Amino acid sequence: MTVPGLERMNTNGLTLSILDQSPVHQNETAAQAFQHTIELAAKADGWVYHRYWVAEHHGSVRVMGSSPEVLISHLLAKTSRIRVGSGGVMLQHYSPYKVAENFNVLASLAPGRVDLGIGRGPGGLPQSTKALQQTAAGERSIGDKIVELRKFLGCQGGLEESHPLYGLMGSPQPPEPPDLYLLGTSASSAQMAAGFGMPYVFALFLNGDQEEMTKAVKTYHCKFDAAGPGRKRAMLALPVVVADSADEAAGYAAEIEVIRITLESGRTLTTGTLEAAENFGKQSGERFEIKVRDAPVIHGSPELALQKLLDIQRLHNVEEIIVVTAINDFQKRLRSYELLSQVFSQANGDR
Repeated sequence: MTVPGLERMNTNGLTLSILDQSPVHQNETAAQAFQHTIELAAKADGWVYHRYWVAEHHGSVRVMGSSPEVLISHLLAKTSRIRVGSGGVMLQHYSPYKVAENFNVLASLAPGRVDLGIGRGPGGLPQSTKALQQTAAGERSIGDKIVELRKFLGCQGGLEESHPLYGLMGSPQPPEPPDLYLLGTSASSAQMAAGFGMPYVFALFLNGDQEEMTKAVKTYHCKFDAAGPGRKRAMLALPVVVADSADEAAGYAAEIEVIRITLESGRTLTTGTLEAAENFGKQSGERFEIKVRDAPVIHGSPELALQKLLDIQRLHNVEEIIVVTAINDFQKRLRSYELLSQVFSQANGDR
């Protein structure tokens, strides 16, 4: 169906993508959650979406993506066009060398289609962090690890002679290295991405703080180091719900909450459930406070939702919006992504 006036909507060069956390819906199993991820990725490959990212979460009964590298490999084999990547790998837990080699293998298997998004969060509860690291790996700064990672990926020359690993290269060296992104939820992460000359993704779906999003994107634009090896690219990962009617979309959006825990030390983070927040607080060994509020979900009929996304794009001067849809029913979630793809194609004059 052609909506009058929609064909004249200016999409302003906007790119749409998807981030999928492989959620377990209602009484489903983990295996079913992964089958849904595969189905959604295959559908997205034929829709308008530019990239398909999977998340990293540990020790969760709600989201199943504990090994993004393994899942990316499978999704690359199930798709042919769309870029596939991580949103993101929690680099604080790992050896940059191992992460580089994992993604160099992926980029060799599917040249030109692999993204490596780096996250700065824990990706799980304190027990998960302890189990993942096992050593003093977490004591190194994320900035130092990013520098090392880029060199092992071949993005920025090799290691300096003063480095104890001088001469070591990540193997294999793919024909085209994976594209590298930094994800974050604060102005400090934006400043880090800008300083490195890296593309930056603000994850509003995680913290729900629209004021911080505005601050972070402005920081990125102001502080970006044009001398870096990458190019300036600001992106937003937003909670979005689309349905056949605005009322239906509003109903799904009303079910989505932001559950935020603040530790006595001042550290804050967002969890998917109240139970997870309570467990995080208990495992931290600190006093904590939990606040629950409605998530700032962009929702509506297809035309209304797209107009809201375009307004956000212009307001924040971003090139790309990564859509995160958290409807607790896979077929309705799939339909949301399909409706947005259809209206976006129509607005671009695709028939």
